[in-house]
Amino acid sequence: MALALGTAPGVHLVLDGGVVVYVGYTGNLRSRLRQHLTGNRDSSVLHDQVGQLLDTPGRAATRDDIAGWLGRREVRWLKTDHPEGTKDALVLALRPRFNRQVPRPH
Repeated sequence: MALALGTAPGVHLVLDGGVVVYVGYTGNLRSRLRQHLTGNRDSSVLHDQVGQLLDTPGRAATRDDIAGWLGRREVRWLKTDHPEGTKDALVLALRPRFNRQVPRPH
């Protein structure tokens, strides 16, 4: 997951095998993507959802397990002045598995 992007607001999409599994938005793309790679289950919905995917009976996925899984996925991003609305539209259209809540249509 390359972090060659700026600090602009925008949305980011995580793809697994070409399928969008998560859509997020932020005021600072570089910072938020870094949080996903270095964060923990309390700091990121995505981190928590991936952790649940990787957990096995008797063993919770570690931060490194989660970061490794995320690091092997494709990430796309879009700079936009309206990140929250863009994210909501994408979640409604794509229904990614790791987004907990689907927003209501406007």
